[in-house]
Amino acid sequence: MAGILPPNPNDPRVIRTRQLILDAFVEQLNIMDFNSITIGDITKAATINRATFYAHFPDKYALFEAFLLDAFTNTVLYKVDMEGPLTEKTLQQLIVALCNYHERSHQCFKRYDSVALLLEENIKLHLEKLVIQLISIAAAEDAKSLATAATLLSWSLYGVTYRWNMEGRTESPAMLAERVMPLITSGFHMFSPQVSYSE
Repeated sequence: MAGILPPNPNDPRVIRTRQLILDAFVEQLNIMDFNSITIGDITKAATINRATFYAHFPDKYALFEAFLLDAFTNTVLYKVDMEGPLTEKTLQQLIVALCNYHERSHQCFKRYDSVALLLEENIKLHLEKLVIQLISIAAAEDAKSLATAATLLSWSLYGVTYRWNMEGRTESPAMLAERVMPLITSGFHMFSPQVSYSE
């Protein structure tokens, strides 16, 4: 609505209300499919009115995006050195962090299949941004080549960890990272040999 300022994100009451909304949303995801959830379901579970919901989020898709970004940040971004170049150690950290992300997401949503595609799109998008930031530090490629490299690498990391999750997580994330690292690094070296993989 025109003339109404958005809530101050640093206000403790705003932070509490936002968390109430997120918790209510996750609660609903454990009961019904994402597509069936209404704003009314969320506001009722969060014990807030619709105006309060809309002061925080324009719709349930924005809410889901915020939830996934929080989860991605806490599970993946905090595990990786964002200031350094892309190294073999960084790739291993990313694989382990993504395994943890998949596992938590699977445990978090009883109706995982109803959000799997949205999860995939979201993770790939955030991964691409992260990878392009990391490879830009060491590589002197043009923007288009860097974007292509980021897509190849991020989708590979996502695919490997997604399959690991769906096939029952039969090995530890660290073992998975060690096993697939030669495949990832050799393929990526062929595309962009200027990226450093040294420790």
